Amino acid sequence: MSAVFGWLFVAAMAAVPVVFPDPYVLSVLTSAGIFIIGAISLNLLLGYTGQLSLGHAAFFGLGAYASALVSLGFDIGIGFGLRLRLDPQPVFVGFLAGIAVAGAFGWLLGRLAFRVRGAYFVVITICFAQVLRMVALNWVELTQGPMALIGIPPASLWLPGQGVVPLYTKPQSFWLVLGVGTLAFLLVRQVVQSRIGRALVALRENETLARSVGIRVTHYLVIATVLSAGIAGAAGSLFAHYVRIIDPDVFLFIYTVTMVIMVITGGKGTLWGPVVGGLIFGLMPDLLRGSAPPEAQWIAYGVLMILLVMFLPRGIVPAVAGLLPARRRPAPAIAAMVEPAP
Repeated sequence: MSAVFGWLFVAAMAAVPVVFPDPYVLSVLTSAGIFIIGAISLNLLLGYTGQLSLGHAAFFGLGAYASALVSLGFDIGIGFGLRLRLDPQPVFVGFLAGIAVAGAFGWLLGRLAFRVRGAYFVVITICFAQVLRMVALNWVELTQGPMALIGIPPASLWLPGQGVVPLYTKPQSFWLVLGVGTLAFLLVRQVVQSRIGRALVALRENETLARSVGIRVTHYLVIATVLSAGIAGAAGSLFAHYVRIIDPDVFLFIYTVTMVIMVITGGKGTLWGPVVGGLIFGLMPDLLRGSAPPEAQWIAYGVLMILLVMFLPRGIVPAVAGLLPARRRPAPAIAAMVEPAP
């Protein structure tokens, strides 16, 4: 899809609060947008490196908890009579902290988990998310455990002449999520169109051949994991400041499944796949809510997903792109990574 179409799409979405000011509609779109950002981050791993992370909710939850705790402040004991205290910080500091903490854990997981491949990597990512959920559930002094963190301040922005303005209204939250989502999309596009992106695709297509031409496998996979985790942490931070209450359920497996569905049905390994899949499966449950009983809603949800996987196995975006006039294909990723012979 061209850049012109992309900016037209962003402009159309930005106009939604003006055309449809219904708070319920904006709430649904904002929630869907947060998970679309998470799906964009997962697509960087699943779509461009071929590594399936079923513990991606771990980075989402880390971003949520880190941002909330920095914004609220905390005072905890760390042993030997010592205490760690942090006064409440501005929300934008918490947002950056959520990205940084998620990215740091992404680096740690990447350094450890990419020593294995296939099912072993998947198991490690699932265990990682479950361990973090148990920590959040039992470290009551820091996270309040099952009682949840409450009173999380809303997101805010600094505006010239007005200072720091809290974003209480639905349109303000929607525009913030749209802005962060646009930045995440542009970042991923820049990465996948760079030398790093070509290396990632080469690893996905043939890791052995990529190694043979000198591509440092673990190095590039860790870079992808850190970027993916950081973007997921940004989504989690937005989630925390939007709902303003979080508990250990933010690490649940269902959040990862939601992101995986968005990526696969939209088209993994494509820039617009997570956006299209996220809009469909993020909005569909709410669109059916007033017209069908809960059982029928989930049946329709599952049937649509099965049909898409059966008849459009590559996803919606590749299927639509296949109907458009053929354009010149780019050079293979591995060939692009090899310097021309003198």
